[in-house]
Amino acid sequence: MLLVLSGQCSVHTLVGYIAGPAFDRLTALAPTAPFRPCGTDRTTPAVLEARGTKPCPGVIEAFARIATGSRQRAMAFRLERRNNRWICTAVELDTDR
Repeated sequence: MLLVLSGQCSVHTLVGYIAGPAFDRLTALAPTAPFRPCGTDRTTPAVLEARGTKPCPGVIEAFARIATGSRQRAMAFRLERRNNRWICTAVELDTDR
């Protein structure tokens, strides 16, 4: 998701790994590349920290703290186990652009 949200990959690279409203949200966010560094900074965004919880069997709710140049951003997402695969079913960012 970080590669898509920083403009480095197409949202279609995640087909099969993201479903429903999460895919729609990522498709809407991708053109704005909200995790692309601003100005002249061309530093590649990096995950600084990622944590998650298991609110019930087959579900992980997680967040990632991401560095985009000198700025830190946050992304939360939900993964659900479906047919022996983890599928992203929700994506939220710290702010909308």
